[in-house]
Amino acid sequence: MIDRLQSELLSTVKNVDACRILLADLHDDLAGKVARFRQLADLSTALGSVGTMMPGGETTLAAWTEARSSFVHGNYVATVMLCQGLAEHMLAAHLTLGLDAEDLPNRVQFNNTLQRCVAREVITQRDADDLRRLMNLRNPLTHYRAIDDPSNLSRRILDTRLSAETHLFSDATFAMSMAIRLLALPAFRLGD
Repeated sequence: MIDRLQSELLSTVKNVDACRILLADLHDDLAGKVARFRQLADLSTALGSVGTMMPGGETTLAAWTEARSSFVHGNYVATVMLCQGLAEHMLAAHLTLGLDAEDLPNRVQFNNTLQRCVAREVITQRDADDLRRLMNLRNPLTHYRAIDDPSNLSRRILDTRLSAETHLFSDATFAMSMAIRLLALPAFRLGD
């Protein structure tokens, strides 16, 4: 009882207010959320009939689950970051499995992982190039880039005269399609 009263004293948002905010958030862009969900469902038809294997444990599963949710809810920066993390964890973990398992450095570089996966024919060179593109979309979101850097989001907006939302949606769509493409590869696909 005392804990509840103290938490109410410290918060200016009451439960009813929080509920109103959450309902408004759900309502705002509902048509966009439905469209993104359908887009995700359409892309996911490439997955195996029994699903997909996700090496990398809880981190990979959490990245996949949160990337889907982030995409549907319009959290595009999070989608890009999560999809790149998913790819990095999944591919490196795959290299450490099976009879031909490799010993990887404790902090293997993503480019090194990509090279090893291409050499083992887990992914194609085109896949590796597209995964590098995904990494290059994530890097300026994670690491500061000056305005004159072509990968800086503000610079991209100025150069193309397209909104930040347009760029981020495009980046997130590419990231989700890349994640699903990775999950649908023969090394991970389960079933037909």
